[in-house]
Amino acid sequence: MAFSCASGKNRPSGKHRKPGRFERTTARAAGVAALTATGVVGTLAAPALAAEPVAEQTGLMPVVAVEDTIALQIDAQAAAQERAAAEAAARKQAAEEAARHLAAEKAKEEREAKERAAREAERKRLLSYVSPIAGSYVSTSYQSGGAVWSSGSHTGIDFHAASGTSVHAVGAGTVVEAGWGGAYGNNVVIKMNDGTYTQYGHLSSIGVSVGQTVTPGQQIGLSGATGNVTGAHLHFEARTTAEYGTDIDPVAYLRSHGVDI
Repeated sequence: MAFSCASGKNRPSGKHRKPGRFERTTARAAGVAALTATGVVGTLAAPALAAEPVAEQTGLMPVVAVEDTIALQIDAQAAAQERAAAEAAARKQAAEEAARHLAAEKAKEEREAKERAAREAERKRLLSYVSPIAGSYVSTSYQSGGAVWSSGSHTGIDFHAASGTSVHAVGAGTVVEAGWGGAYGNNVVIKMNDGTYTQYGHLSSIGVSVGQTVTPGQQIGLSGATGNVTGAHLHFEARTTAEYGTDIDPVAYLRSHGVDI
């Protein structure tokens, strides 16, 4: 019997056929991948791998290189995100710190402004003058003549006031006399901060003592009818010294200090 073959060679068939080069390379690549994944690429595998042409070993290596590159990119991206988050947190902290500092500075400025305003208000109050009897009027003027006064004329002014009416220091000063004053009855004399003296006579009671400092409007006693009087009222004098006879016009004195009477 005659056989014909186009190639002139007999090829084994079925399960006894040898694997081709492509199949062998694929199998080897799969084996290398498995060994690489488990970390057990041994030294015995090197000769077998070396036996294959270099071109057939390049199937796995680009995949490994790409995976390494992606991993490095992910690590770099994660590090960049961490840096960005840290920088953002630092900026936020700096902004919050700056806001706290600004708020503290503003609060300090407001507090200092209030303190300055309070000091200025207190300074003005201490420099101010008031009427010795609130809401009253002058019932007897300065230098009025008459036998009732030993000097022949009135050395002060009288404010209309019922007995027990509150009598106030007209300005800031120090009490230099507080007690019985003869014809003045119970009286108080204050050395004012500007160096002048003021006197408050015919009091029913005295509420201050010698050496005590007083402020404008502070109550120093109650009006009455003690001493040489014909009825309850307040006798008020302004003097250049503490001595009798150095009197000046009380109305002009008070008006010069801003008191409207």
